[in-house]
Amino acid sequence: MSERSIELLNRALAEELSAVHQYMYFHFHLDDLGYGPLAGLMKRTAIEEMMHNEQLAERILFLGGEVEMEVSDPVQKIHDAKKMLERAKAMELASAAFYNEAAQECAKNADAASKKIFEDLVADEEGHADTFDQQIQFIERFGERFLALQSIQSDAE
Repeated sequence: MSERSIELLNRALAEELSAVHQYMYFHFHLDDLGYGPLAGLMKRTAIEEMMHNEQLAERILFLGGEVEMEVSDPVQKIHDAKKMLERAKAMELASAAFYNEAAQECAKNADAASKKIFEDLVADEEGHADTFDQQIQFIERFGERFLALQSIQSDAE
């Protein structure tokens, strides 16, 4: 039981570490472009992903496993705000799908605590995907005006 849970938890850890790297990359570039609110969103999301990493690592250690600090994907060097948001949304949806499967597998293996962690992660990732989707819709609806407002908002902070 615990060996499979440890494997699933480490895979989740790799996804979360990749997300932290990707979102901080987006944060740096969005900030450089003057899109402060979007940059802040990416930074806050990266911090939430770091907290997920901590939860996952604590569970792995509790189960007697080794915390693997591998990333699942290299950082994609995207410089367009809308494409960044689309990439972030896709990452979140893929993670949510995996975490759903992992929760079900943990349930089959009578590991309720790991199952709960995965279920909580699903809710968080779906929330992130929804937030990114809202930002994409704003860009589609308002275009450059939305991004210009991001710059004005940055100057006001």
